[in-house]
Amino acid sequence: MTAAEPQGREPATTPAGRSDPGRRELTYAVLLCVAGAGLALWASTRTWAVELTARPTPLPPVRDARTGAGLLPWLPALALVGLAGGGAVLATRGRARRLLGGLLCGLGVAMAAGGGYGLVAAFDGEVARHWPALCLLGGVLATAGGLLTALRGRRWPAMGARYERRPAGDAAPVARGDGGRVTGRRTTEAWDAMDRGEDPTVS
Repeated sequence: MTAAEPQGREPATTPAGRSDPGRRELTYAVLLCVAGAGLALWASTRTWAVELTARPTPLPPVRDARTGAGLLPWLPALALVGLAGGGAVLATRGRARRLLGGLLCGLGVAMAAGGGYGLVAAFDGEVARHWPALCLLGGVLATAGGLLTALRGRRWPAMGARYERRPAGDAAPVARGDGGRVTGRRTTEAWDAMDRGEDPTVS
């Protein structure tokens, strides 16, 4: 004879389990924003074109290397803001997070536009098109992360309560075990008691 199963048992789902999709989306959005902005920043520091200036024979031509940041000074600045904004997604919530997502989306579009300019611009001398292409890719990734944040960020979880300051007077209760021994006293309270000449293990 088998024992009857307890009545009223709930399905094996917890609130934490239901929040997993939201946490995954939050992780993806942050990774897209940070990776995209970082890629665009790195690509903007590479040499996009080398201009050659002829000199009288037998002197060799002068090589003038032009980086993406030199051609588009605003590009690395936008990428740095995108990096900071990607981390700020974790610290915001609700409407502020959605507004931040819209800002990140706009920054990603601007970075992608800078990369696109590097692909089609007619530079003099030797031209390296792969760096602008990577900048374009980074902008697309950052745009995707910002768009995901703007559309779905309001329902994502915020930072845990452990990062928030506990209100004054809201101290954790002290638990006592057998014989009145203190088992849940915080370490700082125990040291304060010892400084006063008291034994923190005695009630």
